[in-house]
Amino acid sequence: MNNLKLLLGALALSASQMALGQGAKNIVISEVLTNNASSIVDEFGQREAWIELENTSFSTYNVRGMFITTNRQVLDQSLSAPERIKLMSIIPSGEERTAIGARQHLVLFGNSSPAQGKLHLSVPLPDSASVWVALYNGNGVELIDSVTVPALAADCSYARQTKGWAVKAPNQVTPGIENAIGDGADKKTGVDKFKEQDPHGFAMAIMAMGIVFLCLALLYLFFTLFGLLMRHLDTAKKVANTQPIKPITKTVEKTAEVAHKTGNILQEGFDKKGIDMEVYLAVIGLALRQYEDDIHDVESGVITIRSKDTDWDDEYSQMTHWHDPFRPSDHNAPAIPTMPAQH
Repeated sequence: MNNLKLLLGALALSASQMALGQGAKNIVISEVLTNNASSIVDEFGQREAWIELENTSFSTYNVRGMFITTNRQVLDQSLSAPERIKLMSIIPSGEERTAIGARQHLVLFGNSSPAQGKLHLSVPLPDSASVWVALYNGNGVELIDSVTVPALAADCSYARQTKGWAVKAPNQVTPGIENAIGDGADKKTGVDKFKEQDPHGFAMAIMAMGIVFLCLALLYLFFTLFGLLMRHLDTAKKVANTQPIKPITKTVEKTAEVAHKTGNILQEGFDKKGIDMEVYLAVIGLALRQYEDDIHDVESGVITIRSKDTDWDDEYSQMTHWHDPFRPSDHNAPAIPTMPAQH
C-alpha cells in the first residue's frame, strides 16, 4: 500500500513538473534596454537597465523562482545545477506582479540589488557592449529563452518583433506593453487599442451578448415564418382533399370540356361556310344535356333523410282498432242480444 502511495505521489509530482515546464515555455524575453538615460524609473526614482518578459499564452503564469543570467558559463553542460544557479539571478517570490497575465508583460531591473525591491536583480547589463541574456527555468537546467543584445545607444532598446529582433529608437521603446516599430508614436494593433479603451471588458461583454441575442432573434423569426408556411400548406392540403370541393372541380372540368367542344364545332361550322347549322345546334344541345347529366351524376357523399309521421305509436288509434265492440271484425263472436221495445 505504501509503495502504491509513493508511486502515485511520484506520478503527480512528475505531472506537475511537466505542466510547469509547459507553462514556462510560454515566457519569453521581449525587450531589453541597457543604457537608461531617460526611460522609465524604479520605485526610488532611479534609472536602471531593464529586461522585459512576456507571457505569450492565454493563461496566467508566475515566473517566481525562474533565473536570469548574462554569464555564458552556464552553457557548460559539465556544470551541476547548483553550480549553474550560482551564476544566475533568481526572480524572487512575494511579489504579485511576477504572476504575468495572459499576453501581458513584466519589467525587471538589472545592475541593481534585490534589496531595492522584488523586481530588482543583480544581473549585470553593460551599456556599452553587447550582452547575452538568458532565461532559465526554476530547476536551473532548462534554458527557456535567450538573446544576444548588441551595444545600444542611450534609451534605445532591442525588441522582439513579428519577423525577428530589431533596435528601437527612444520614441519607440515600449516597456510593459506590446512591442511596435513606427516612425513616431507607437503603432499599436487593433487588439491593443481595444484593450486600452475597454480595460475591464464591459464593451466586449455587451458586444458578445448583442451578437448572441441577434442570432436568437433571427432563429426565432426564421422558425416562426417556417411554422406559418407549413401550417398554411397543411390547411391548403386539407381543403383540397375535402369532399365538397370535388363536385366544383368536376363542374369546372366539364364546363371547360363542353366549351372546348362547342368552340371546335362552331369553328368547323364557320369553316364550312354555313352548311346546315341545325346539325351543329343539335350537337351543342346534346353536349349541354350531357353536361347536365354529368353534373347530376356527381355525388356529394351526403345522405339526406327526411322524417315522415306514420302514427305507428298513436295509443288512441291502437286501442280503438282492437277494442271497438261495434266493429264487425270477428264473425265468430256471439251476437249481442237486444232488448225488445216495450209499448
